Amino acid sequence: MPSAAAPIISSVQKLVLYETRARYFLVGSNNAETKYRVLKIDRTEPKDLVIIDDRHVYTQQEVRELLGRLDLGNRTKMGQKGSSGLFRAVSAFGVVGFVRFLEGYYIVLITKRRKMADIGGHAIYKVEDTNMIYIPNDSVRVTHPDEARYLRIFQNVDLSSNFYFSYSYDLSHSLQYNLTVLRMPLEMLKSETTQNRQESFDIFEDEGLITQGGSGVFGICSEPYMKYVWNGELLDIIKNTVHRDWLLYIIHGFCGQSKLLIYGRPVYVTLIARRSSKFAGTRFLKRGANCEGDVANEVETEQILCDASVMSFTAGSYSSYVQVRGSVPLYWSQDISTMMPKPPITLDQADPFAHVAALHFDQMFQRFGSPIIILNLVKKLCNVLDRLNVIAESVVKKTGFFVNRPDSYCSILRPDEKWNELGGCVIPTGRLQTGILRTNCVDCLDRTNTAQFMVGKCALAYQLYSLGLIDKPNLQFDTDAVRLFEELYEDHGDTLSLQYGGSQLVHRVKTYRKIAPWTQHSKDIMQTLSRYYSNAFSDADRQDSINLFLGVFHPTEGKPHLWELPTDFYLHHKNTMRLLPTRRSYTYWWTPEVIKHLPLPYDEVICAVNLKKLIVKKFHKYEEEIDIHNEFFRPYELSSFDDTFCLAMTSSARDFMPKTVGIDPSPFTVRKPDETGKSVLGNKSNREEAVLQRKTAASAPPPPSEEAVSSSSEDDSGTDREEEGSVSQRSTPVKMTDAGDSAKVTENVVQPMKELYGINLSDGLSEEDFSIYSRFVQLGQSQHKQDKNSQQPCSRCSDGVIKLTPISAFSQDNIYEVQPPKVDRKSTEIFQAHIQASQGIMQPLGKEDSSMYREYIRNRYL
Repeated sequence: MPSAAAPIISSVQKLVLYETRARYFLVGSNNAETKYRVLKIDRTEPKDLVIIDDRHVYTQQEVRELLGRLDLGNRTKMGQKGSSGLFRAVSAFGVVGFVRFLEGYYIVLITKRRKMADIGGHAIYKVEDTNMIYIPNDSVRVTHPDEARYLRIFQNVDLSSNFYFSYSYDLSHSLQYNLTVLRMPLEMLKSETTQNRQESFDIFEDEGLITQGGSGVFGICSEPYMKYVWNGELLDIIKNTVHRDWLLYIIHGFCGQSKLLIYGRPVYVTLIARRSSKFAGTRFLKRGANCEGDVANEVETEQILCDASVMSFTAGSYSSYVQVRGSVPLYWSQDISTMMPKPPITLDQADPFAHVAALHFDQMFQRFGSPIIILNLVKKLCNVLDRLNVIAESVVKKTGFFVNRPDSYCSILRPDEKWNELGGCVIPTGRLQTGILRTNCVDCLDRTNTAQFMVGKCALAYQLYSLGLIDKPNLQFDTDAVRLFEELYEDHGDTLSLQYGGSQLVHRVKTYRKIAPWTQHSKDIMQTLSRYYSNAFSDADRQDSINLFLGVFHPTEGKPHLWELPTDFYLHHKNTMRLLPTRRSYTYWWTPEVIKHLPLPYDEVICAVNLKKLIVKKFHKYEEEIDIHNEFFRPYELSSFDDTFCLAMTSSARDFMPKTVGIDPSPFTVRKPDETGKSVLGNKSNREEAVLQRKTAASAPPPPSEEAVSSSSEDDSGTDREEEGSVSQRSTPVKMTDAGDSAKVTENVVQPMKELYGINLSDGLSEEDFSIYSRFVQLGQSQHKQDKNSQQPCSRCSDGVIKLTPISAFSQDNIYEVQPPKVDRKSTEIFQAHIQASQGIMQPLGKEDSSMYREYIRNRYL
């Protein structure tokens, strides 16, 4: 079934901020710089934000003329050319938002970005650097003594640390939601287009489509799920006054992508984690849930599998599986003032009817459907991985997973018992995941990440089987595919643990498998101490920064400041500030419309409420707003292989497959510890120190610094470094050994010839092999004689072994001679003209060349 629509690509991807004394002019363009939009920001208002968006789409020539008039009109003296009236302040890639403390407004711009993943041609970027600019002019600025302190608190939220955005892909929703929206029936899209045109004030929205006979493609843009948007409060003030292309929503969490090569067929494995912006905070300061059902440390993790050989959402193969982690939805907390490593748990409020838990699970029913499976890891288990493996099989069979294509014919020819027991919802275009697994322990960090990895590993096997890449939905440990997936999940866990707990993971998958090296225990102790220090001394400041950034606290003149509040309990529990809060029923705690459509999630049901969340617009077939081919390949830019993202990401063949000859290249073959590109014991000190800049998601990974190499020298052996493919520049100390031990040392260091070349060269050849080789040599010698004496056939042969008679003549290119290529007359003339130009002999310009040059001068300078 072909896709009925295409996602709308934002036409504001490159920005330039121009400055005059009275205004800021924010000029935004698409990636090809063919369409421009302009925002005018007033600088004469000391405390108000005045933004004007004329919603007109400019061409490049029109923008140049506009900036030229602004420059001329803002000079101090008319006609003065020495001083410019329009200054270029900064270049950017997006607007994070606008914020105000006690003085005027600031604008936050993204000045650096880095590509982290690619899903169907839609790029996902990470914020690398931002710039915060004060809007009002110095002549009207009203200073406040506490403004600088609020500014420092706000900037403590490091926007260059794990914030992500995309110009064309909605990161706040799952892949299942995004592709379900694109497969809406055409009749509904037409009705939505008519309704949007009537409600919109852009009268030129569908101009020109009538002349094409009504032909076009529907573009769809959905409203983001604000629970996982972190700059929603910063953009709220301009959401209703500017065009939607100016609104760039960012998420916080993790994004990593690796390439799984299956006999040369590329399959991208992507891991996206979305951290909730509701009841967000640090480890001991945010526990349990608030009055609205939002829990602490709530993270939605989605693993996406796609066949990278086909890029399109329409023709490609895509699959995804979603899990959730979050604190126990009750009113509980832990007091860290006692200076205990594990403070006791206290219940803060009485909730006999579990009202908060009811609100929480009602939200989950609406977003994920049913069943909701809860995996409680508060109590420790024995035989952890074996028990989790059984639980994972049961969970995936109940919830199913998403795939955008029908079951392959091979699953009918070779049916599998586990595949027939799979749950979810089967539709004509594939499968839908209905329900979700919700995992929690006390902190939702170490054990939770291991449990999610085991469930994700089981789901990955089903995803690979559904795409026809493996014959059984089962994956074993110590394979290249699982090691690649395990590395993704460990970096995912390290990043989430740093955000919530202040340190990286303490216990990893290798710890539970009991294969971690002895040096890992000392690292675990250091991570525990780092986490305790962060929780005791720095979490309070981080919590204040998060409250200010998310708009939980708004500075107001005459009211207590943020640092003067004894607690932020009343900021997150809004019902405490109401006299008579409205209460829902304790017995009928669910929403009737949500229950009626179960097991399907209500957010993905086609109904009037959900249709209002969509923006539908009709485009020409090759319009830039829906042309993902041009957006991805960018034929108007000069690209380099060194900067190509798909060549720099982690690959199973390059980073995990053994380097010896004769090894099965399948990523699903179980390897021994000494048969892998990376050490199975996981010497990852470099990656743990720089987990936020890991090469799995880096488009251009920097070379390791000297500090990084020296810091890992204590734990990483020289053999492991050679296996990783890195060339060490350090001198390795040589240990003197006795003569009796030299054989053992040589045996351990030098690899056997049979593993390197596939044959032991020291052994003598058999008579049969030697006879075959002798015949091959004689054939080659006889063929050389035939090529030299091609006039008469060869009547003799050496030693009378074989008599060769030529039966064919090589008139084309062969292994012995090459014919020069034939060049046409026009190419020869061009080459000769090029040689003459280098000698100073110029050819006269033709009419076509002259007209092209005049057009270039007119567009460039006039």
